[in-house]
Amino acid sequence: MKIIKSFLLIIIMIGFTMTANANDENILLLELKDGTVTIEMKPEVAPMHVARIKELVREGFYDGLTFHRVIAGFMAQTGDPLGNGTGGSGQNIVAEFNNERHIRGTLSMARARDPNSADSQFFICFDDAPHLNGQYTVWGQVIDGMEHVDSIKKGEGANGAIIGDPDIIVSMKIKADL
Repeated sequence: MKIIKSFLLIIIMIGFTMTANANDENILLLELKDGTVTIEMKPEVAPMHVARIKELVREGFYDGLTFHRVIAGFMAQTGDPLGNGTGGSGQNIVAEFNNERHIRGTLSMARARDPNSADSQFFICFDDAPHLNGQYTVWGQVIDGMEHVDSIKKGEGANGAIIGDPDIIVSMKIKADL
């Protein structure tokens, strides 16, 4: 009887570990100057975008990139290796517009006029932005550390251009990889 109880306990522990690791595969840890932001990715609504973000994160693509466009009360945009809003990874992703709303803490893909022009640039909403719903691919949500996003250096003017040194992504990691 004692052996059976021990065996069942081991099976339960393995199950919890496997579930935790599966969940950790969709958790991003975004390290900013003021602390860590925990992001839950949403592969169920944007599978191609989440897969590409994971690929870029695992390559270290985002580490050191600037927040090149930051508009107070709206959003902070990053993911451009050129740092001016014109660059990307070189691989566009077909739009996966979904029913997720652009609310405070939403991560969504930036794009040009062509709906299928999203690449590596994304933005994090400081506040609700319902005018973006259905027009940009939502792929994640901040679940902890939004105060660190709030402290990203804000830009100037309607375009949110950064004057002086912009804030950067210190690092971006997938929790399952740690």
